[in-house]
Amino acid sequence: MTPPGAGRSRTAGPTAPGIRRATARDAKRLTRLVRGSSAYQGHYAPMVAGYRVGPDYIESHEVFAATGEDGRVLGFYALVLSPPELDVMPELDLMFVADDAQGLGIGRLLIEHLRGRARAAALDTVRIVAHPPAEGFYLSVGARRTGTVPARPPAVMWDRPELLLPVT
Repeated sequence: MTPPGAGRSRTAGPTAPGIRRATARDAKRLTRLVRGSSAYQGHYAPMVAGYRVGPDYIESHEVFAATGEDGRVLGFYALVLSPPELDVMPELDLMFVADDAQGLGIGRLLIEHLRGRARAAALDTVRIVAHPPAEGFYLSVGARRTGTVPARPPAVMWDRPELLLPVT
């Protein structure tokens, strides 16, 4: 029997997940991740029922995926940069981490990458309208609550916390 870790260098652990720009070919994988999220079960389920991350969305926004060694998508985020003439604050529109990858630091890795992209776009802050159960995570990475976004039935049936994430 081969002992655990035999054949591997003790100094080289598992490779950290990589982050890459999502492509239109990722649309189905990202959609499955959204629809399969356990954070949207029960009374939150209608929010993602039928939700689709389309190729056009991926191509028109800053969408990045965290992938494992095997190329599997472990999580992703979408940063929406609006033209200044619209006077709309840049926003984290989507962020999901696969259920079986939660607790591994993928969310924090995505947030740090998002901060880098936001700095490159000369932003100071990014707006987040959070899924209520995710508010604690965003607070833990430095976001601060600024208000509440009221429910918008029938699409969103509950109020959501509004936060600002400092980029620096």
